[in-house]
Amino acid sequence: MTRSDPIDSRPCTIRRCAAALTAVAMLLTCWLAGAAEEQSARQNAVVKVSNRFIIKLYGPIAGHTAAERATGTMERIENVLATDPDARTGLEEAEKGTATRVLLGGKHAFMVTPVDVDRQAGETTEIVARESAARLERAIMEWREHRTPRYLATAAALAAGATLIYGAILWLLIHANRWMAEQLAAAAARRSGGLHLGGVRILDVAHLLTLARRLVAFAAWIVAIVLASGWITFFLEQFPYTRPWGEDLEGNLLALLKRVAIAIAESLPGLLLVAIIFLIACAVVRTLRAFFDRIEEGSARVTWIDAETARPTRRIFKFIVWIFALAIAYPYLPGAGTDAFKGLTVLVGVMVSVGGASVVGQAFSGLVLMYNRAFRQGEYVRIGDTEGTVMELGVFITRIRSGLGDEITLPNSGVMATTIRNYSRAVPGTGYVVDTAVTIGYATPWRQVEAMLKEAAHRTPHVVGEPAPIVRQTALSDFYVEYRLAAYTPMQSPAQRMDVLNRLHGNIQDVFNEHGVQIMSPHYMLDPAELQVVPKNRWYAAPARDDSEP
Repeated sequence: MTRSDPIDSRPCTIRRCAAALTAVAMLLTCWLAGAAEEQSARQNAVVKVSNRFIIKLYGPIAGHTAAERATGTMERIENVLATDPDARTGLEEAEKGTATRVLLGGKHAFMVTPVDVDRQAGETTEIVARESAARLERAIMEWREHRTPRYLATAAALAAGATLIYGAILWLLIHANRWMAEQLAAAAARRSGGLHLGGVRILDVAHLLTLARRLVAFAAWIVAIVLASGWITFFLEQFPYTRPWGEDLEGNLLALLKRVAIAIAESLPGLLLVAIIFLIACAVVRTLRAFFDRIEEGSARVTWIDAETARPTRRIFKFIVWIFALAIAYPYLPGAGTDAFKGLTVLVGVMVSVGGASVVGQAFSGLVLMYNRAFRQGEYVRIGDTEGTVMELGVFITRIRSGLGDEITLPNSGVMATTIRNYSRAVPGTGYVVDTAVTIGYATPWRQVEAMLKEAAHRTPHVVGEPAPIVRQTALSDFYVEYRLAAYTPMQSPAQRMDVLNRLHGNIQDVFNEHGVQIMSPHYMLDPAELQVVPKNRWYAAPARDDSEP
């Protein structure tokens, strides 16, 4: 018997597990059925008569869905009005006092059941039925107006008159906008002439004219929008079918204006603080501008900045001040705490970080060029294959005007990545160094070539003698020697600098032709029969001169 007890208990254990699983399945089925019933109870449909809301019916009830209840209600009302246009509404209890029936002309129109009321809000079937009956009375009255030609003709006349009045007001508003803009601009122009500070005009007539026109145009648009809303509301309310739309539009407009007024009133303290922050930022920026302008002009000196880096330093400080002011004022901006504003801020940040990488790189390259003083405005430089006078060194680009008169714009990142040759730093002053190269065969004495190049430089107008022109042998190639002439000219304009180089090249050719020396550029391919050597007795051939002789 002791061995049979465990064996006999197994069927009991299996039965218990099966019963537990069955109970869980039943509970799950009941829960799903209740959820489905609750979901179906939320179905609703709206009853409208003459385009006016009467009641919202829920379902299903007695096998009828909410849509079927609403459709049947509207069909019964139309049938009653077709036979009795003067039918009146009434109420009576139904379902032993648990529901309220709405009557029309003594006939059943619809029934308000406990499913159709919100008991948590204190509604009862009688209250909802009474309110629905009142709305139905008004809808029937408008339904009768639909079928009154005199009423429709009067409504059409009022709507047409309102349209004409609105068109006339709009026409006057457009002409008044133009006239007021001209008058305000003229008055601002007359008064702006005397507003000067330190000999600098503060107000510009063109700017005042544009600002006045935009302000007047903005005010005109606001008035036109308000009038248009009033006209549309009045137009829709004249006809029974569109009257609910006009009432909704009027209510929404008033609610919108109310919300706008409340929002403006609530945001005034924050806007005032934002205005104070930006006024302080403007004052700081103006103070820094005056300080750095004095350094740039040379009237003030500090140890950590000089006149050349004053302008980029001022831009950096200005950027920092405005970013700091924006960071402080951001929480006080209207709508700064809303999800839409935060989303817009994130979107702008992503766009700037993704699309502005090259712009930031250009800006950093421009600042590096300004601070390392590779060149400045007015200097003559060669950047890669571009040669000319620097017209502007900006944060993002560098503008160079060549001697041919064209203006070349270079991105600062490209300027940083190439070789820069500054011809204006060889000697102090405002001029620059002009240089050129020739290749001459080994048979010509190098002293003679140097003398001829210097002679050509002396013959060139605007090439000064002090500092004196110099000649350097820069390469000993297979078939020729490369000579480079460097001279100084005080010319500043790009066209004059190109003319100096042009005349120098012409004089070099004249001098070499006078002395029978061939310029080997491009170099020849075969050597002549005799050796390309220069005897010592020809080392100082004319016009070269031996300085060692007394």
